[in-house]
Amino acid sequence: MNINVSGHHVAVTESMRNYIEEKLVRIRRHFEQVIDVNVIVSVQKLRQKAEVTVHMSGKDIHVESEDTDLYAAFDSLVDKLDRRILKHKEALRAHPHDSIKRRVQQEE
Repeated sequence: MNINVSGHHVAVTESMRNYIEEKLVRIRRHFEQVIDVNVIVSVQKLRQKAEVTVHMSGKDIHVESEDTDLYAAFDSLVDKLDRRILKHKEALRAHPHDSIKRRVQQEE
């Protein structure tokens, strides 16, 4: 999993990069087919914003979060991202097309 961290109007420090990578391990635990992750951290006056785009096989997931504290914004962002990835994983497991195939085979 490649992680690209960039900052807009903020310098991304090594401790910030380590914090982000540590939090993104949670995603890898739930879904292993992650190709790369792009993280953009931006600051505008009192508003800190974090954005993550996760590129997986077959789908891209984009999540944004804003807060007064950058680390709090990233924590809520990781929670949102975790829920979206679990939802995607469940959709892959559901195999809704299999039930249609079985119904057609039973009718024949």
